Amino acid sequence: MKYVIGVDLGTSAVKALLVDRNGHVVHEASASYPLFHEQSGYSEQRPEDWVTGTMDVMKQLLAMGSVKAEDIDGISFSGQMHGLVLLDASHQVLRNAILWNDTRTTPQCRQIEDRLGPMLLDTARNAALEGFTLPKLLWVKEHEPEIYAQADVFLLPKDYVRYRMTGHIAQEYSDAAGTLLLDVANKRWSSAICSAVGVEERLCPPLVESHAFVGYVTADFAASTGLSVHTKVFAGGADNACGAIGAGILSDGKAMCSIGTSGVILSYEENKALPVAGKVHFFNHAQQDAYYAMGVTLAAGYSLQWFHDTFCKTQSFPDMLSGLASTDVGAKGLLFTPYLVGERTPHPDANIRGSFIGMDASHTQEHFTRAVIEGITFSLRESLDILRDAGKHIPMMISIGGGAKNETWLQIQADVFNAEIVRLTSEQGPGMGAAMLAAHGCGWFESLEACANEFLRPAQRYQPNPENVAKYDQLYRFYQQVYDQTKALSESLAAFR
Repeated sequence: MKYVIGVDLGTSAVKALLVDRNGHVVHEASASYPLFHEQSGYSEQRPEDWVTGTMDVMKQLLAMGSVKAEDIDGISFSGQMHGLVLLDASHQVLRNAILWNDTRTTPQCRQIEDRLGPMLLDTARNAALEGFTLPKLLWVKEHEPEIYAQADVFLLPKDYVRYRMTGHIAQEYSDAAGTLLLDVANKRWSSAICSAVGVEERLCPPLVESHAFVGYVTADFAASTGLSVHTKVFAGGADNACGAIGAGILSDGKAMCSIGTSGVILSYEENKALPVAGKVHFFNHAQQDAYYAMGVTLAAGYSLQWFHDTFCKTQSFPDMLSGLASTDVGAKGLLFTPYLVGERTPHPDANIRGSFIGMDASHTQEHFTRAVIEGITFSLRESLDILRDAGKHIPMMISIGGGAKNETWLQIQADVFNAEIVRLTSEQGPGMGAAMLAAHGCGWFESLEACANEFLRPAQRYQPNPENVAKYDQLYRFYQQVYDQTKALSESLAAFR
């Protein structure tokens, strides 16, 4: 039996899946690493921690059973997007990586908008947000010029770990699209953008496809982990692109709802001119020559975690959610907006804050819990509406992540989105997508679609209830009014935080 490994390099931990030819997860392992917040708004990690964590999970997988190193055919990667890793001419790390959730770069975002004008959306297809890579490069250039002067190339997180595994420098398109330096439609670094913002194009690494073979495991990495030097390594993809692969979002008309710490509505796209630039993210897919449009709720699952930790800490999550099914649509007139850390889509607003509206003395914990679930789902519908308004027909969605673990929430998604919701039998997210890229790269399947047909199977389907759809449509219109009515108040209250 041959196997592949999918490595998912997350923000808090690296997770690896050992997957057989039938798509079964034989073993999984994880290793955590720290985040550093030296100042308010700063979020950094040590790239070396990612490497040692990845080495650790490889050793864990090999120690779990009878699988031998020579049985592992290939390895590929999923990774947190946007993080900046700067290397010098000897390919040594120059500073800690600045991560996707670092917010220090607001002035650099305004510079990018001023210098690029319409070119930003026409070429990079995305608005300038603090999370992207280019603002981080400009921040280092302005505030740490001595480090910037030493830089020979920049990489994104998973690409640095892959370099350490193979000795090969490269970046693939799905992650490159999140830098603001890529000509997304033409799949090349944009000389015009580099010139306009004053970034040397030589800093941009070579580009490859996500399923491209980029080298074998080096002797040093093999000695440190027990892997074989004959194991092939493939480029991989951005976490959301790999999550889409792992959910089978590989052809036109397919879409997914992913609810983790943040929430994502993602739709496969073949039309590189889809008119959504600046409204939602538009990135190259890890499926060759395809794209995806994606809206993000920053505090989706995080809102539920916050509610649990603040008000229901002594309860398990299943116990906290046990009253969902017995609580009516609309939580007895209680609305929640999940703006706990600001919002991304459709409101790129770092200052807006969340709210409960409509509280009275008759509301119980069950009503508040349902309101949180409904508010998260309403927020995700705003991204779905943007895609539908752009002409996308989305009658069915795959649901993954925490939102797919509760049957009542799955039905709420079907009713709020007015779409069939499908839960998979075994949902492993971006790690499975990375494993599928390795399986395709190894030649197990002629295409990612063929791999998905073998690896992924639907478990349950949830149909929208017409009566609930009508009720939620009315509630959703009330929900949409909350942002405009609380924006000024949220900004005024910021002085007291």
